Amino acid sequence: MTRAMRIGGVPVGGGAPVSVQSMTNTETRNKDTTLTQIRALAAAGADIVRVSVYDDGCLTAFQTICEASPVPIVADIHYRADLAVGALERGAAKVRINPGNIGSERKIRIVADCAKAHGAPIRVGVNAGSLERELLHKFGGVTAEGMAESALKHAALLEKAGFADIILSLKASDVRLTVEANRLVSKSCDYPLHLGVTEAGLPGDGHVKSAVGIGSLLLMGIGDTIRVSLTGDPLPEVAAGIAILRACSLRNEGLRLVSCPTCGRTAIDVEGIALRVRKELSDVKSPLTVAVMGCVVNGPGEAKEADIGLAGGGGGKGVIFQKGRPPEPVEGDLAAILIQRVRSLST
Repeated sequence: MTRAMRIGGVPVGGGAPVSVQSMTNTETRNKDTTLTQIRALAAAGADIVRVSVYDDGCLTAFQTICEASPVPIVADIHYRADLAVGALERGAAKVRINPGNIGSERKIRIVADCAKAHGAPIRVGVNAGSLERELLHKFGGVTAEGMAESALKHAALLEKAGFADIILSLKASDVRLTVEANRLVSKSCDYPLHLGVTEAGLPGDGHVKSAVGIGSLLLMGIGDTIRVSLTGDPLPEVAAGIAILRACSLRNEGLRLVSCPTCGRTAIDVEGIALRVRKELSDVKSPLTVAVMGCVVNGPGEAKEADIGLAGGGGGKGVIFQKGRPPEPVEGDLAAILIQRVRSLST
């Protein structure tokens, strides 16, 4: 089990639920635009949001952002120790740095001392694209072993400075490399791990790469926070992260929709009904499994784990099957019937 710590009010490590992160892509100096995006991410289900702090203008807006945010804010810092200190003093719940580019050990200690004083963890970020030259030479290029060694070396710099609330992040755009690097480092330390496939790309391919990489590690019991990194609007990152956690049975609230792939026996509009169910019941928080199956031949049997479901019978008819009850023939607006039954279960 990894070390327990907190990012603001969110527990991380020590067996705490895996949290979902995202990152703003607004101009940080514009506090209003940035806060609008943070609130949207939080409403979508993000537990933590990261914000780039890259100059003094960002610091000017940062305190207002932290004070008004509905979720803890992580400051993403490169090169300047003074920006890390400034962000911590203005309310950062965590800072993300690479100790190797912050500068001397004295500067690293200054950041560590400030983070300790404010009760904020430090995330050490290692990306495959910025691995140190000596490690590239040692391992003959970018390798999982090199990434793990880099992360542990940077963590040791913070430990030497008397700081222990460390979170590690080892990311690559290559899924296999990401998985192997995190697997290796998890064997060597008890630091919480933040998971993600960096530069995963556009929605679609990026969803698949992230699901394979993050999901593989979560199913091994590795990972304490996650971020799905997609090009463009960050809002889909949150939905994707939650979907990965639910697929790994690590988050249960809300509907789990099961629908068949359809075949020649399909007797109802499975896709249309499933889409309507998902849309109209998106506000339901109860952990219910709802099934939409195309036929009565094997639909109820294939979806027997569902709390409630619909199997098509053709001609506007179907069968509602619900745990603990005999199947019930229904007809008419089948989607509306199913939605009403789910609503009654969730109240």
